[in-house]
This record gives sequence, C-alpha cells and structure tokens, in this order.
Amino acid sequence: MGHETGTSAACGGASAGQPPVAGPAGATSPRAATDGDMGAGERRLLAATPLHAITALHGEAGLRERFAMEIARFPDADRQRLERALDLAAALHAADRRQREPYLNHLLRVATRIISHYHVQDADVVCAALLHDAVEDHAADLAPGDGQREALAVIAAQFGDRVAELVGAITNPEYEAGRDKHEQYREHVATSLEASPWARVIKVSDFTDNGVGLIHTSGPKLGKLASKYAPLVPVLRELITRPDTPLSDEVKARILGQLDRAEQRFAAIQPASDHTDAPG
Repeated sequence: MGHETGTSAACGGASAGQPPVAGPAGATSPRAATDGDMGAGERRLLAATPLHAITALHGEAGLRERFAMEIARFPDADRQRLERALDLAAALHAADRRQREPYLNHLLRVATRIISHYHVQDADVVCAALLHDAVEDHAADLAPGDGQREALAVIAAQFGDRVAELVGAITNPEYEAGRDKHEQYREHVATSLEASPWARVIKVSDFTDNGVGLIHTSGPKLGKLASKYAPLVPVLRELITRPDTPLSDEVKARILGQLDRAEQRFAAIQPASDHTDAPG
C-alpha cells in the first residue's frame, strides 16, 4: 500500500463502472486554490519554504500553490497535462488520509520535490510522481472489476505509455501469502529500480517523504515503519550513486545527505519503539 502512515478509504471520485477521468467537473486547478488568499510577497516566501513547513503552515492549499509555481515555466501542453494528473490524483485519493492530513499532500510534496530540489523538468516523470500510488491504492477505481495491469492501461491512455511504465515500476505487486510483506516490499523496490533509472528519481522522493519525513509522524506505527524503511537506505544509496541515475552530482550529494539523516532518525526511533513495546 502507498498509505504508509495513515489509513486508506475508498475513493468517491468514480461512479460504478466508470473510471475517473483527469479534470473532473468542478475540480480545482492548482493555482486557483490560493489565488484569492496569498499576495505576491507571500508567494515569493512560499517558493523558499521547505515542503513540510508549507504543509504545517498552509496545508493542501499551500502545497497546491507551490506546485503551481513550479510548473508555471513548463510548456503549456505539459503544464495542462500535469494539472490533469493532479486532478486525477485528487479524485482518486479524495477520501484517503495520511495521519492527520489529506493523502494528496504527500503526492504534491513528492512531485514538487522532484522539480524544485532535483531540478527535473520532465513532465512524464512529474505526472508519474503525482500518480505513483494511484494503481497500488485505487486500481479498482481506475479499472472497475479489473486489476493493476488494466489500471495501468487507463493511465497510459490518459497520460502516455512512459508515465504508465514509471507508475508500474513504483507500484508494489500483490504480496505473496505467508511471506513478510516488508521483505517483499524491499525486494520489489530493489528489482524494479535496478531496471528503471527514472523510477529511482520518483522513489527516492517518495522515500524522502515517507522515510526522511518520518520525523513528522507519530503514533503506534512509527517503530514498524522505521523498521520497514531502514534496510532500504543502503539500497537507495547505491542506486542513486550509479552513473545512469539521471541527476546531477550536486543533487545526488543532497540526496545522500538526506539518506544519512534518515538513517540517524531510524536509529533514534527504533530503540524508543522497542522500549515502548517491552512488557511491563
């Protein structure tokens, strides 16, 4: 599941037998979310504000505005496709929560980080980032009565084969019964990212939000999540440093620093969790 720190609820955005389409009637565009509330000075400040700070200060509206600012310099056709991908993600995940926030916040941070922090201007990659949990969490809403393969075909029809391939590389398959789910998750990540350098870019942004951002999480799942993510740090570290990973040396160094901090945070969380779970 993509819902690493919250619970999943069924999407209300699709009617029976009809998959949701990008740009549903009444959907709010990213820029429209805060145009009436935020002045030019506040927008300049927003452009320099860390993504989790935007979340705390402005919530979904602020993250939408930051995303709109980042995609404003994309060509018109790409920007419109990105807005449609956001509309679809918002419809699919409308009822999903991540701790105390809308799940869409996570998707907005993952996509915005790729543009702003990783300096990626590839609309296919950013579309896939917005939709990276769509098939894993809402295949039945995309392709009612069918499975992940059919849901990926819907993504391909709306956004292109490359977007669907990237989403597919990030999507966890159905887990085998009787095997540890976290172990299967890590095996899938290592195998799929081995073959898809651009999927590594999406996954490391997702990991940053789920893993590095775990410091912003609380609750009984915290220790289990730290145990799930900690073994991925060396895997991602090795993949990110490969020559075929399409990021600059500066960006790779930044990511490696974040992975180091994640490792420190996991080490701090896990002993506390062990102590909490101990009898007596």
